[in-house]
Amino acid sequence: MSNGNSFAKDRPSVGRTLQQARIRAKLTVDEVSSSTRVRIPIIHAIERDDFSRCGGDVYARGHIRTLARAVGLDPAPLVEQFNAEQGAQSDPAPAAPLFEAERIRPEPRRPNWTAAMVAAIVAVIGFVGFTFFSGGGNNDPGAVAEDVAEATAGPTASAEEQERRTGGPDRPEPSESAVAAAPADKVTVRLTVEEGSSWVSARDSSGRLMFEGVLEDGASETFTDDDRIDLILGNAGAVTLHVNGKEIEDVGEMGQVQRLTYTPGDPEEG
Repeated sequence: MSNGNSFAKDRPSVGRTLQQARIRAKLTVDEVSSSTRVRIPIIHAIERDDFSRCGGDVYARGHIRTLARAVGLDPAPLVEQFNAEQGAQSDPAPAAPLFEAERIRPEPRRPNWTAAMVAAIVAVIGFVGFTFFSGGGNNDPGAVAEDVAEATAGPTASAEEQERRTGGPDRPEPSESAVAAAPADKVTVRLTVEEGSSWVSARDSSGRLMFEGVLEDGASETFTDDDRIDLILGNAGAVTLHVNGKEIEDVGEMGQVQRLTYTPGDPEEG
């Protein structure tokens, strides 16, 4: 407790320090938001020492590091001061609640294919019975059996469902070699979690949600679009990215929230 009191007496708060450094650097909140991809309301809240919008101590420390570097400060003393002032826990907070406000409305419920399949089976059985008893004995039994088998197999996935699962119509998930040879006129992002876990959200250029959820250690997802892919990473330090066949060297730090956008071509040039 004495450590926290010492910080409070001897120096400005974390938020005040960041605000003063931003003003000295002649940067607006909009400019800092553009360079760090930290949203404007969160920056305003942090400068008022309101860390509730960060979603937990882990993410608050990540924002403090990001903003400190953007305004020319050493982040380590500010993180230490934050820990003393807030009594922050070292255990990471769950990633998912941080993004409740950013979640897309759930997709509409899918049709009840079970009921549709039962109705199709009944219709086919009725048709076969009618054909048999009305003198349709010349019909090829094999053909009738194929009709029954096709009906009982159930409905095929819609184009929208298939595209949601595979990232594009009739396209399997790209392998490592496919990502390395990604076409120049498209953007291909392969995301792998290698340390811990991370909440991930991915959208295509139309704003359609391609993926949203927590990926555990070793999990991987690949996304492809003609124009643009927007990512939100809840724990950037745990994620490895390959964009258009090229590995991104510095995705972020552990506990840091990153919002990234990639387009066709060399990601370093963008």
